[in-house]
Amino acid sequence: MLEAFGVDPISEAVYLAMLQRPDAAVDELTGHLGLEEPEIRKALDELARLALLRPSWEDPQALRPVIPELGLEALLTRQQAELLERQHQIERGRAALAVVVAETARSRPSGSADVEELTGIDEIRQRLEQLTTQTRFEVLAFVPGGAQSEDARSSSRPLDRELLGRGVKMRTVYLDSVRNDPATRDYARWLAKLGGQVRTTGTLPLRMIVVDRETAVVPLNPESPSDGAAVLHGSGAVAAMCALFEQIWADAHPLGAVRPRDELGLSGQERALLRMLANGETDEAAARRLGVSDRTVRRLIADLLGKLEARSRFQAGARAMERGWLGASVDQPTGVC
Repeated sequence: MLEAFGVDPISEAVYLAMLQRPDAAVDELTGHLGLEEPEIRKALDELARLALLRPSWEDPQALRPVIPELGLEALLTRQQAELLERQHQIERGRAALAVVVAETARSRPSGSADVEELTGIDEIRQRLEQLTTQTRFEVLAFVPGGAQSEDARSSSRPLDRELLGRGVKMRTVYLDSVRNDPATRDYARWLAKLGGQVRTTGTLPLRMIVVDRETAVVPLNPESPSDGAAVLHGSGAVAAMCALFEQIWADAHPLGAVRPRDELGLSGQERALLRMLANGETDEAAARRLGVSDRTVRRLIADLLGKLEARSRFQAGARAMERGWLGASVDQPTGVC
């Protein structure tokens, strides 16, 4: 029952027994629970470490149980803080990975065995067409930037049709914001009808295409995709790109399914925006990462301020942290795409 709080079964049994008998000595607990004395003492040490036991005010040598309302709530708050920090580490890891790959691509000479540098839209599209003809079994793709332009969809359509027609497995992750753009949404559904798998998520670290887990195409500068692209062939860099994709794919949601909200009623987009507020990002930066307009970001922020009863973006981020909103898990779906 208390394993969710990090309490092992023996420590749980001792804690529950002490709640019933706060003054019970070790020998009493041994007889009551049918455990050996070393097991009881080990459990007492663990419960003290978890702050579920604390010294008695009357006798500092004796330990007394902390009531669940205080002890377990403190454990839950600690777990939420640790989860939040882990999420921040993942976000920093994603960003660092993108920067390392881009820096590696820039530092190596053009035409090296592991990296090709591409400049100009024509050169990039021509190389993508070449990779399409060489693809054997799988394509993984991140498509940030929100709504896709007509030009981008037109250039991608014949390549996607050709791949799916040959039975190549395609998995694509878009931003959640494409759900509000009919043209991009229709294109994603077209992909799905041909056999492609499409999911969406709140934010994406960079634009990326991985072919057959052997070749990856990424921007030379994730902050400025127009600077050109790098085609990576090195096994280490491509493996890292695949791992990044699988991590984000696992947390993304199918486009055609019900749109999930967590137990607090927040969408993935709103939760991503909350993290940005907590990190002090500007409206413009948030809009760019979410693939929406500045006006939409301001509307989303106003909604979040109302939910958190906050007067500023900074206060909203701080209150979200205090309440554990940034560490809450996704619960049951509550709305339709």
